[in-house]
Amino acid sequence: MATILVVDDELGIRGLLSEILSDEGHTVELAENAAEARSVRERLRPDLVLLDIWMPDVDGISLLKEWGAAGMLSMPVIMMSGHGTIDTAVEATKYGASAFLEKPITLQKLLRAVEQALAKPAPRNGPATPSNGYRADGLLGNDTGTLAPIGQPSLPAAPVGPQSAQMFDLDRPLREARDAFEKSYFEFHLAKENGSMTRVAEKTGLERTHLYRKLKQLGVDLSRNKRGGVI
Repeated sequence: MATILVVDDELGIRGLLSEILSDEGHTVELAENAAEARSVRERLRPDLVLLDIWMPDVDGISLLKEWGAAGMLSMPVIMMSGHGTIDTAVEATKYGASAFLEKPITLQKLLRAVEQALAKPAPRNGPATPSNGYRADGLLGNDTGTLAPIGQPSLPAAPVGPQSAQMFDLDRPLREARDAFEKSYFEFHLAKENGSMTRVAEKTGLERTHLYRKLKQLGVDLSRNKRGGVI
């Protein structure tokens, strides 16, 4: 998982992005202006920066240029704006941004952009050639065996985590039986999806916030399914 710096002057957006990215297992640091962003960038050296363009003191493009000119653009930067245009996206990529997201940002676009940015090699410092891969969706296009002692057959690995076929005690009140089934159902999908709340939400057809409340209500132990120790 990565350390991600979110830079946005709007408290609500910072909080929402922090919640989503933290649920995905990332460590999130927040900054509301360029001064705070500089400080966090120097102190933590984040793996990725989500940077708003329109901020009251120094805008995001200027901060991106500053980092590039100083040789400090060692991490991918995803630009965000509620008033973005293709020209804005091209300018951002010219100075080293790896992607551009238009607000309001959908969950799917955010997670896809983060995943793609973290998978790319570190950007070059200084201005880069504008990419012509800007896409309409707001992103930039550019059976393991078990060892056995010699002479003995290998044994199949024991199943790990909740299994798809389970037994339930039906001789109990309906609510208790239903809760027991739902708890096992969600534990199975959490284990199957390596603890990704996003993929479980898509798989089960629930909104992310509804899913989180449901798991809390059922007493599902989220820590057992956390990837790398956190969800």
